[in-house]
Amino acid sequence: MSFKWAVLFVVGFLMVGCGEFGEVVSDTGIKKATAIVRTQSDGLTVEQQNIKARVEGENLPGQIKHLYVQSSYTGKIVFYSSVRGKVTSSGKRLTPYTVESAGTASDGFPLSIGSWRGTTLEVLQDDGTYGHSVDYLYWWDTVGKYHQLYPTGGIVIHISDQPLPLVDDVLALEVSNL
Repeated sequence: MSFKWAVLFVVGFLMVGCGEFGEVVSDTGIKKATAIVRTQSDGLTVEQQNIKARVEGENLPGQIKHLYVQSSYTGKIVFYSSVRGKVTSSGKRLTPYTVESAGTASDGFPLSIGSWRGTTLEVLQDDGTYGHSVDYLYWWDTVGKYHQLYPTGGIVIHISDQPLPLVDDVLALEVSNL
């Protein structure tokens, strides 16, 4: 297929589902809503500022965090640990999962591993890693002890940059038919 036909195919595909003037319309006739997102003086939205502040804050040298594991059934704290630096997911990687030799791939992002050159379609995340959150979390506490935590359905994980006051009171919520 020539480049011209490929472009026409993509444009035609994108036009499917559009109304008379290019508006996106569902099968039931509902039109796509739009919103204006305002930015602040630095050009970032509030959401972008939150993400930037989190990434910058998590990468401050020498910081201490506090990890609490709470039972989702009783509300009790079942485990506490100090955290030196930050908690990391086991799915995070320094290199992408998929790479191609630079001579065989025309698309993708350039990648160097030692003297080897290649490309990857994976995007480097804001924290400088590839991958995603999976399986378990790991960290080192303030005395240098390594920890791994495997979250399950019965716990809530809370990570804070300040120690939390712990109370033994449990808030019990029940549904009632009034």
